Amino acid sequence: MRRRGPVKVLIVDDSPLVRATLARALSDVRTARVVGAAKDPYEARDLIIAYHPDVIILDLQMPRMDGLTFLRKLTIHYPVPVIMCSDSTPAGHLAALEAIEVGALDVIFKPATPNRQSLQRLGAELADKLRAASVAIPAPPPLPVKVNPPSFRSAGLDPNRYLVVLGASTGGTDAIRQLLAVTPSDFPPIAMVQHMPAGFTASFAQHLDRAAALSVREAVDGEIIDPGTALLARGDHQMQILAAGTGLRIRYAGTDLVNRHCPSVEMLFDSAARITARKVIGVLLTGMGADGAHALLRLRQAGAVTIAQDRQSCVVYGMPKVAVDLGAAQYQCAPRDVPATIVKALGGRSPAPAPVATP
Repeated sequence: MRRRGPVKVLIVDDSPLVRATLARALSDVRTARVVGAAKDPYEARDLIIAYHPDVIILDLQMPRMDGLTFLRKLTIHYPVPVIMCSDSTPAGHLAALEAIEVGALDVIFKPATPNRQSLQRLGAELADKLRAASVAIPAPPPLPVKVNPPSFRSAGLDPNRYLVVLGASTGGTDAIRQLLAVTPSDFPPIAMVQHMPAGFTASFAQHLDRAAALSVREAVDGEIIDPGTALLARGDHQMQILAAGTGLRIRYAGTDLVNRHCPSVEMLFDSAARITARKVIGVLLTGMGADGAHALLRLRQAGAVTIAQDRQSCVVYGMPKVAVDLGAAQYQCAPRDVPATIVKALGGRSPAPAPVATP
């Protein structure tokens, strides 16, 4: 979806305070214009007909019709990007993850205490998510996945000799889920960054773990990362991978923004480029902006295998496109093809090189 002028935003929330808070947070965002605020989906229906919003910010919990039910109706009758608005609680996290599976583009969390500082943070966060929404395309329907992925060792590869680092942003929650669903349990260690707020990453990791053959969890500072494990960076913490004797260790390195993100894909990839005892594989998935693209090039220059998600399967072909334009990606493929691409690249049965991205 590409629009001229500000993105037209409709807010749907049963709380007058939340509606006012979101409208105030967006009041200084020049790229967005709030065209309406509805207290429930029934009122939202009339505003959709009147204003044809480009993006809808939707509450999860509403008395007359909950947000998930309305989201399912929207995907059929008015398929536009939807950003869910959730309470930052464990129950809210799980509901937000379900909404993303249903078709929501992204999620924001309501500030506990609306003040000037929290409104500025919320406005900046919404501005980023609306920019991504303005170029997002609907994700293709998921295809059936293999229940028992093939063994990594059966391809003649020792998972202890490799490290996979992976980064994603908008659309990445589903892309990572698809990738891990076809990843064997004896795969090399995977370190992952998904642009995601603090408190949400633990729930997301648990959600992934239930559907993956390998063990998935939120990374803990100082822990060793082993084959058969995928560790997700904690929200609002920069994650690095360090050599620890013959193994690899997680290190959290502050909370400063890098490329306007924390955690940042760039930070993770650059730390992996310094690993010399393992063959590194870098994977850059869907997302707005360029976080990780230049670091993927540095990984390739350091001898790593590098993969970018292809245009056809991306919700937002931003970060991968920058990487391909830089010459950073050796291969492009859909998330569900990443494990097979890695096996072929490492085993000498190399897949076709990535095509040159078109403007």
